[in-house]
Amino acid sequence: MYWYEQEVKQLEQIESRKRQGQLTLFYGSSTIRLWETLEEDFPERSVINLGFGGSTLAACVWFFERIMVGYDPLALVFYAGDNDLGDGRHPEEIFIFFQQLVVKVRQRFGSIPCYFVSLKPSVSRWHLADQFKYTNNLIESEIIKCNANWKFINIFKEMLDKNGAPNAGYYEEDGLHLSPAGYRLWKTIIRKKIG
Repeated sequence: MYWYEQEVKQLEQIESRKRQGQLTLFYGSSTIRLWETLEEDFPERSVINLGFGGSTLAACVWFFERIMVGYDPLALVFYAGDNDLGDGRHPEEIFIFFQQLVVKVRQRFGSIPCYFVSLKPSVSRWHLADQFKYTNNLIESEIIKCNANWKFINIFKEMLDKNGAPNAGYYEEDGLHLSPAGYRLWKTIIRKKIG
C-alpha cells in the first residue's frame, strides 16, 4: 500500500478546523478525488473530498483510521471497488473488503447514514462487466439484508446507452474517469438519494 502514501499524507494534513461541523464525507478512489465541482454540486451540505487516486476498496479499508481522524460526520458517501477488479481481484474479495469497511465505519462513527455508490460500467473495463454486476449484486444484497444505515446507490444502469453498453459521453478519453457530463449525472442521482 506504500504507493498511496503521498496522497494519504495530504489527506492527513487537512486542517483541523476543516474537519469540524456537520460534514458529509466523500471517500474513495480517483472518481471521488477528481470530482472538482463537489462543493458546488452539493451546496446544501458541507462536503469534504477524501478521495485518493487509484485507490482500491482494500486501500480504503487499510487507510480508514488514518484518514478519518478528527471527523464526526453527518454522513458518508463511498465509491471504490472497480480498481480492485481491474487489478485482478475477485468479486468475493471485494465483498469482504466492503464488510470490513462497514465494521470500521460503525466502530468510528456509529450508525450514521452511509451510501455505497455502485461500481460504474466504464468503457475501458467493459470486458469485466459480469464481474462488476456480480460485485454490485453482492454488496447491494448485503446492504438490504443487514445494514439499516447503509444505502445502495445504483449508477450502473444510468450510465449505459440505449444498446446496453457504457455511454462514452460520461467518460474522459481514457474510458475510465468521469467526464463533466458523468459528474453531472452522478450529482443528479446521488442528490436524489441522500436528500
